[in-house]
Amino acid sequence: MAEPGALRDGSALLAHGAARGFAAERALASSAAREAGRLALQLRAAGASPRAKPGGEPVSEADLAVDSFLKGRLCAARPGFGWLSEESAGWPGGPALWVVDPIDGTRDFLRGRPGWAVSVALVVDGEPMVAALEAPDLSLSFLAERGRGAWCNGVPIAVSGRSPADAEPVRLPLEPHVPASPLWGPGPAVRCVARPGSMALRMAMVADGSADAMIDGRTSRVWDVAAATLLVAEAGGRVTGRDGSPLRLGGPDIRVPGIVAATPAWHGPMQGQLEAVLARLASAGRGAARRQAGG
Repeated sequence: MAEPGALRDGSALLAHGAARGFAAERALASSAAREAGRLALQLRAAGASPRAKPGGEPVSEADLAVDSFLKGRLCAARPGFGWLSEESAGWPGGPALWVVDPIDGTRDFLRGRPGWAVSVALVVDGEPMVAALEAPDLSLSFLAERGRGAWCNGVPIAVSGRSPADAEPVRLPLEPHVPASPLWGPGPAVRCVARPGSMALRMAMVADGSADAMIDGRTSRVWDVAAATLLVAEAGGRVTGRDGSPLRLGGPDIRVPGIVAATPAWHGPMQGQLEAVLARLASAGRGAARRQAGG
């Protein structure tokens, strides 16, 4: 069978993966992410300067340099694959697509906090096949391959398997003021655990069992979640949009309508909780608008 870089048809590439796996691509993503993490650390130590993107989000020289490094490394190794990154224009290529966030959690990175990561995913026909998530300040290297499992630092990982029937608070990577807010309402009891700035790392906490669920109602982008979605799925968890719909990580629309990632028994309750919070938030917003208008 032809090597993956020579394949152009999506079904052929998926058949290749089913028959032989994507071990070579997993190794490539892993080594590239690890080198990118080291580069980011070097650039931060040298004083990488921040600036604001047009939408106000921060970006640094390190984001752009890591992006350039990953694009060169991954696309040179697999010239038939496409490219989609937060920091550089994408091009479609064939049915396979590298989806990259060079530094997910830039604010934590710039402030010297550990909650950032390099995120690399190989997506084929909208489905992640390979994931590498490198968190150098935490000394954590996450890897996953579709149908073959998920690992952290070479050790297999799995979701916690906890459920509401355990009668224990659900562990969420949230700031404590969130479940204490009236907007949380009469939801499940929560134990807040560390909340890294990187969304991908918050999802990885579900994959390795250090959190039971992760919810976020904001619209994100595919590069925020592509690698971590596979990590959670291969660790035995479930990931959907905020409305419970499956994620589709390919195609022209790069938006992701919120995220619910959880151990299976907590997914439904946490999706319902997120919907309830968003409904209360919308109602509060409408009430504020009416008061401002004199209604």
